[in-house]
Formats: sequence, structure tokens, C-alpha cells
Amino acid sequence: MEHAKSFRDLKIYKLARQLSLEILEVSKNFPKEEIFSLTNQIRRSSRSVGAQIAEAWAKRRYEKYFVSKLTDADGEQQETQHWIETARDCDYIAETQSKDWLERYASVGRMLNSMINKASQFCYQR
Repeated sequence: MEHAKSFRDLKIYKLARQLSLEILEVSKNFPKEEIFSLTNQIRRSSRSVGAQIAEAWAKRRYEKYFVSKLTDADGEQQETQHWIETARDCDYIAETQSKDWLERYASVGRMLNSMINKASQFCYQR
């Protein structure tokens, strides 16, 4: 694609990265007993969304691999939504924070779906 020279240029990557940084900051206030469960899980899945997008970008030569990595990214964003809801259920985050993140992750999901549906526009043959 002419308008994106790197995965770093993608709006979806920037959003995923921003969300993972926000989750990192807020999760620093989770109870210490959650460090090896909820805290690690939400941090890992939120960080993985951007990482999967970056990996998909590197696989653009092969459309099926590109789609596979984007599908993995979608799975990670949905897992992150689960952990956000769990954090809300445990009263570790406010309802307003939960709603904001869930809406923004839903947006990430829609963008991923769009990229998957238009994979041929992102992929190239050498």
C-alpha cells in the first residue's frame, strides 16, 4: 500500500499500542495477588494485538499468512475484552474506563475485519 510504508503507519497499530500502554498504567494499581493471573493476562493479550499486526505486516507477501496473523490479532483483542470485563467485575477499574476500552477494542476488531476482507489490497507479489 502506498500510504503505509510500515506497520507503524497503520492507524490500527497506533490504536492497539495506545490501548496496551493505558492498560499497563491502570493495571499497576491492580491488587498484588492478581500479578500472576489477571494483571499478566490483560497485559500480555493487549500487547499481543499490536505485535500480531506487526507480524501480519511482515507476512504481506503471503495473503493466507497475513490473514492468519490478523485473525490472531482479533483473537487477542477479544481476549483483552474478556480481561477488561473481568477487571470491571472485580471492581479494579471503573465502569467508564471499561466502556471506553471495550468500545475502542471493538473498533480495533472492526478494523481488523476490514483488513482481513481487503487482504489482497495489503498484500503484494514480488
